[in-house]
Amino acid sequence: MIKDSGKPIVIAGPCSLESEEQLYKIVTSFNNSRVNIIRAGIWKPRTTPNSFEGIGEEGLKWIKNLKKEFDFKIAVEVGTPRHVELALKYEIDVLWIGARTTVSPFSINDIADSVKGVNIPILIKNPINPDMALWIGAVERFRNAGIRDIMAIHRGFSVNYKNKYRNLPLWSIPLRFKAQFPEIPMICDPSHISGDRKLIYEIAKKSIDLNYDGLMIEVHPNPQEALSDANQQLTPDDFLELIASLDIDKERRENTENMSRIEQIRNEIYELDNEIAVAMEERRLLENLI
Repeated sequence: MIKDSGKPIVIAGPCSLESEEQLYKIVTSFNNSRVNIIRAGIWKPRTTPNSFEGIGEEGLKWIKNLKKEFDFKIAVEVGTPRHVELALKYEIDVLWIGARTTVSPFSINDIADSVKGVNIPILIKNPINPDMALWIGAVERFRNAGIRDIMAIHRGFSVNYKNKYRNLPLWSIPLRFKAQFPEIPMICDPSHISGDRKLIYEIAKKSIDLNYDGLMIEVHPNPQEALSDANQQLTPDDFLELIASLDIDKERRENTENMSRIEQIRNEIYELDNEIAVAMEERRLLENLI
């Protein structure tokens, strides 16, 4: 199991793996730090074909070579059985399913079939749209394939109205998911929720207050030069400062003593989110009449 120490899980690394030098800088920056797993995008599902779509198999070679020198665990996103085949070939430790893949039961079925008989942890991001049933369906498909080491990642949801976040948190959905599957660790991805490095602390702190099981944060040696998601990536120094300021292990101990209050808060959030969603939909319909 990934989650075996009782402490929150910390996953961090670049949105996209771009070069051997970048990977080396990230690995050495995290050496002896609180990071449990390094994340690195190898294949990127981009909206347009002219965007950077990932370095591909070459990046897996860099990872395998650097693992000969440093002891670290790494996670990559997979969207097809071919991705899974290559990731396993290069001994990747953890696979994650992106939000754009979670929305497709056909894709999830294909990937789940490709990991049958393989003992590897799977992280499943929530679907892009606020549909908990798709999230649950993805979990069930991997369980049917024999995967038992599963974590859920809350990365926010796309909505059709403007707000300050790249993806609206809609906290009630992951909290209801957690209530239904208490055995599945819930990880918050503040980078994709916020879309802005200035908002990452706010989201990370709230998730810890809600007793999430960990964080997944994008970190790049030079965010301003990143080939994807530059605005939401932290420098290694800023990331380590963020983790220190959150004091997540202490927060976890304190929050465990207040779970009954948190359950009340969850219910209140759920009701408020419903009211907000209804109000925004009514507002959208009225705007269409203008």
